[in-house]
Amino acid sequence: MKKARVLFVSQEITPYLDETPMGYTARYLPQGIQEKGKEIRTFMPRYGCINERRNQLHEVIRLSGMNLIINDTDHPLIIKVASIQAARMQVYFIDNEEFFQRKFTLTDKKGAEFADNDERMIFFARGVIETVKKLGWAPDIVHCHGWFTSLMPLYLKKAFRDNPLFAETRVIYSVYDDEFTNPLNKDFGKKAIIEGVDKGDVDAVAKSASFANVSRLAIDYSDAVIKGSPKINADVEKYLKKSGKNVLDFHDRESYVSAYSDFYDAVLQEEPLLVD
Repeated sequence: MKKARVLFVSQEITPYLDETPMGYTARYLPQGIQEKGKEIRTFMPRYGCINERRNQLHEVIRLSGMNLIINDTDHPLIIKVASIQAARMQVYFIDNEEFFQRKFTLTDKKGAEFADNDERMIFFARGVIETVKKLGWAPDIVHCHGWFTSLMPLYLKKAFRDNPLFAETRVIYSVYDDEFTNPLNKDFGKKAIIEGVDKGDVDAVAKSASFANVSRLAIDYSDAVIKGSPKINADVEKYLKKSGKNVLDFHDRESYVSAYSDFYDAVLQEEPLLVD
């Protein structure tokens, strides 16, 4: 019996950024799942505040070199990789000079959210998928952590559902208390449309790309959902309860690896979500 493959996609991972609950989970969950016998791959953005020399990042030339068009503009895709030796795992980084060279993550030094976060998250999601395609690595589960990954479910279930690598993929989305204050760019929905995605597919963010609506979009196209924080946005909580999705409640650091592993196994027993 072949090992199940789990692709982890996170907006942050310790130790590359200061530790947060999400960063801690995204660091130790892949290691724990790997130790339980599953194959893993892990991706995050290559923010400019990540010290490449200290963390020994290097570009993977064979995976880099593609251009992604967002809002009629070409953006070169650069892939870098680093190893966490203690965990025997690699982390792939999605990089682009325009989107990820600034010395901050999602907000500037004053805490204001970057105006182009919408295009940055589109680039990140598409960059992960294109890199996995180049790797030729078919994931059984894609586990997305944080709102910055919220386009992954839509793209996998609509734009890439006919690609053999993703035809049987189950998508799990973890909702955290990583709320942003101001809605994303008003044209976010239009910009997010790619081949295989229609205007109606992004209705959730048509009027406003608020945190709650972006989360709804991710939930709609996910096979299952995990509460990554003890308390999440109240509107998202209500939507989750009405969604009919398979939801795993929050688990602390003592129990989450085993709980998530069991949840993966349960989700793999179900038919993958099919979207018209």
